[in-house]
Amino acid sequence: MPLKTAVLLSNLGTPDSLDRAAVKRFLKQFLSDRRVVEMPRLPWWLILNGIILPIRSGKTLQAYQRIWTDEGSPLMAYSLRQQSALQQKLGSAVPVALAMRYGKPSFKTVIDKLIQSGLERLIVLPLYPQNSATTTATTFYHLAHTLAATRHLPSIHFIDSYYQHPVYIEALANSVQAHWKNFAQQNHLLMSFHGLPQVNVDRGDPYYDQCQKTANLLADQLGLGESHWSLCFQSRFGKQAWLKPYTSEVLRDLAVNGSKAVDIICPGFSADCLETLDEIEIEYHDLFMQQGGEQFNYIAALNDDDMHIEMMRTLLGPYLPTSQD
Repeated sequence: MPLKTAVLLSNLGTPDSLDRAAVKRFLKQFLSDRRVVEMPRLPWWLILNGIILPIRSGKTLQAYQRIWTDEGSPLMAYSLRQQSALQQKLGSAVPVALAMRYGKPSFKTVIDKLIQSGLERLIVLPLYPQNSATTTATTFYHLAHTLAATRHLPSIHFIDSYYQHPVYIEALANSVQAHWKNFAQQNHLLMSFHGLPQVNVDRGDPYYDQCQKTANLLADQLGLGESHWSLCFQSRFGKQAWLKPYTSEVLRDLAVNGSKAVDIICPGFSADCLETLDEIEIEYHDLFMQQGGEQFNYIAALNDDDMHIEMMRTLLGPYLPTSQD
């Protein structure tokens, strides 16, 4: 008889309501993670609680107010749609659950419920295409910490990345081509990934190399020459050096040097969220236009697109139960 198997989708998380207390609570949990901010704890605790949270929680709330929808946070709304669509593809025999690394639904709540239902095998798919200590590794650590408290440990299959998987690259290329079909192709395609402190990569984080690989594979799939696309990194935080080139500086250079029309995609984000809908589509749109740009088109994340859901099923396929289990 096949083992009772469940799939756990995971993403970063989001405030659960549109008020400053919820935003502050989310930021505190996120920025207290040792894998996200690698600093001695006491100095960082003082900086976080004395400076960052009192200031940044208000600014972050304003950003969420600009993108909040009737369904709530876009990241949560898209994540729930992804969960539902994947459940339809897999059928009722394999439950699909959703947990967020920070905020709700929590790993503990979701995993406790699965174990109580008789779970024997858990397939975990963190929806981060590129592997980083700040995303994939902290998810694994938190999963292990959560499971350490249970007496009935299921077998675990953890998918650590899919940055070069052919179905992922095909889904990205299809989304770009669909956008071009509807809105026309602009002069330059910008591929913007979430940034990371340079020191993290210096210490061995694989993220930068995997972003490079994804970008090159996508450019090849689209048939783009070197002068027609760029890779860059967004979402800098603090004063230390982060991965370069910075998205803001690339956009300024493009506008100043005559590339007045750009398309921009964020391949590292599996669902649209604050960093894509506010930082890219609003903040960087305005920056580009102020520098003399004329056309700025954001290409949506894969979200609950059918090719994205099919990609998930393909990644999960080797671990799903079969008649031989």
